[in-house]
Amino acid sequence: MSRVLVGVKRVIDYAVKIRVKPDKSGVVTDGVKHSMNPFDEIAVEEAVRMKEKKLASEVIAVSCGPAQSQETLRTALAMGADRAIHVEVAGAEYETMQPIHVAKILAKLSKDEKADIVIVGKQAIDDDSNQTAQMTAALLDWPQGTFASKVEKTDAGLTVTREIDGGLETIKTKVPVVISADLRLNEPRYATLPNIMKAKKKPLKKLTAKDLGVDLAPRIKVINVEDPPKAKKKPLKKLTAKDLGVDLAPRIKVISVEDPPVRQAGSIVPDVDTLVAKLKEGGHV
Repeated sequence: MSRVLVGVKRVIDYAVKIRVKPDKSGVVTDGVKHSMNPFDEIAVEEAVRMKEKKLASEVIAVSCGPAQSQETLRTALAMGADRAIHVEVAGAEYETMQPIHVAKILAKLSKDEKADIVIVGKQAIDDDSNQTAQMTAALLDWPQGTFASKVEKTDAGLTVTREIDGGLETIKTKVPVVISADLRLNEPRYATLPNIMKAKKKPLKKLTAKDLGVDLAPRIKVINVEDPPKAKKKPLKKLTAKDLGVDLAPRIKVISVEDPPVRQAGSIVPDVDTLVAKLKEGGHV
């Protein structure tokens, strides 16, 4: 059976309003609620389902980031992952960490842990890079099934249904493989209280990028981060019917407006014969 490595990222919660730092070097993260990237929740759910279907022997959750990333890993463990690896990246290195660095870390861990399948969210909601899965596959020289909305086991490997602009595309791929999870792949489960308690006892290994031989020197420099421009208000032009050459002289005359006539109360008859006789008398039948 396969061993699955699943990447999870700690991001600002989707319900939080993003605020740009005054110096435009990034966004405000201090004192802001964080949670697991929603696409990574889907990736964890898919990995756990593979294990439940006896398609995987073990699920390993991995996160690169500061010490708080361990909270995200504990969530993955509570969802069903067997163990976790925290690659600690903090301070300036974390602020400049890019998808290529994460891909190198995932590729190295995949080899070290002898993983057969790597699953990550198709993108993170903070930077929307959509690069990690593709780069990881390239570094490992593995096939990739990106934007997956359905994953099925076959004798030869996996069948992956992909969400593309034109609709759906189904591909067949051998294992090992890298998969990126799309929104429609599954509905992630909630971590129950008993599983949250159990997650605290599951193993969580701590490493650094240096331990894995990964250089975190930035390859891209962020010039500045700004709020999107506000939409310009379009001028309101005022016109009259005369400006448009429209004659407003009435074409129809209203004679009167009245309430509908009050409906008269009916009467109760003792039998059908009496009813028919009354209807004939009134000329209704």
